[in-house]
Amino acid sequence: MEEIEFILDSTKEAMNGSVAHLEKSFLNIRAGKASPQMLGSVFVDYYGSQTPLSQIANINVPDARTITIQPYEKNMLQPIEKAIMVANLGFNPMNNGDIIIISVPPLTEERRRDLVKQAKHEAEEAKIGIRNHRKDANTDIKKLEKDGTSEDSCKVAEETVQKMTDAFIKKIEEHLVTKEAEIMKV
Repeated sequence: MEEIEFILDSTKEAMNGSVAHLEKSFLNIRAGKASPQMLGSVFVDYYGSQTPLSQIANINVPDARTITIQPYEKNMLQPIEKAIMVANLGFNPMNNGDIIIISVPPLTEERRRDLVKQAKHEAEEAKIGIRNHRKDANTDIKKLEKDGTSEDSCKVAEETVQKMTDAFIKKIEEHLVTKEAEIMKV
């Protein structure tokens, strides 16, 4: 029984990891309003090493359409500007000598549809991950059954894994519906 509990716990943990990964992926999908996470993929050449923008500057969002970046060192304004352009995020940074200001353009209908497709793809990847965790758990349970664990205990464990799988897939669907609504909201 202890082995079955361990399999169930580790499966639940792995499935939680898939959902957490999906949530992180959704943060990178822009939904019209500005957020510091939009610049998460920007790396700046900081004294010869590629450094995340968030480690060399203060990133703020004063309103829904603006991101301001205040570097800790003034001489980093140009390299940060260049890094934002190189990251190809569709932003046009403006440097006023103290801070960099980015106006986040409103999304077009076509771009919104593309982002919804991207969100659906991410959700599908998460579901595949959940199903793989289910398969691994069921394989482990079958091994236990071969090694002498009672058939009834293994049957109950497999049903529990299936219930877990259904619950996590439902959670992914809910996240997707929320993200879709967020993206399509003008």
